[in-house]
Amino acid sequence: MDILLSISLFAAFGAAFVLINLCMGYVARPSVPHPEKLAVYECGEPAIGSSWVQFDLRFYIVALVFLVFDVEVALFYPWAVAYGSAADLAVQWHMDLFSLRLIGLIDMLFFFGVLMVGFAYLWRFGYLDWVRSAATTSIKADYRPGIDLSREARIDRGV
Repeated sequence: MDILLSISLFAAFGAAFVLINLCMGYVARPSVPHPEKLAVYECGEPAIGSSWVQFDLRFYIVALVFLVFDVEVALFYPWAVAYGSAADLAVQWHMDLFSLRLIGLIDMLFFFGVLMVGFAYLWRFGYLDWVRSAATTSIKADYRPGIDLSREARIDRGV
């Protein structure tokens, strides 16, 4: 019960701190409306044209690949810490040290293997290439299974 009370008090004081600071800022700052304040600000340059532009999905794919491998590295650390003290764990779990280390190694190799399959998929289909070849992006619509796409005619090249 003490832990629930301390968590509730911590959350209440945190929310009160945020609300009090927001209210003090609202009361203390001057209110001088001006049309220039309502303009969109991006790097000090005035906006030209519409903000609805087509965004290249390669940025998104690169960010996701970075996130996946970043999480992988973040999960390697606790694994290394846990199996770094494998002698103590083996005694605690009534196992011999070799079998415990073997289980840890197999677990991590399986985890790493799943990530490598994903990486191979991305590499195979050209998602890691910043400039993708026209053979993979502008293939004719009359695709027939079993043909070599790199030798087929593309939209940008005459038949």
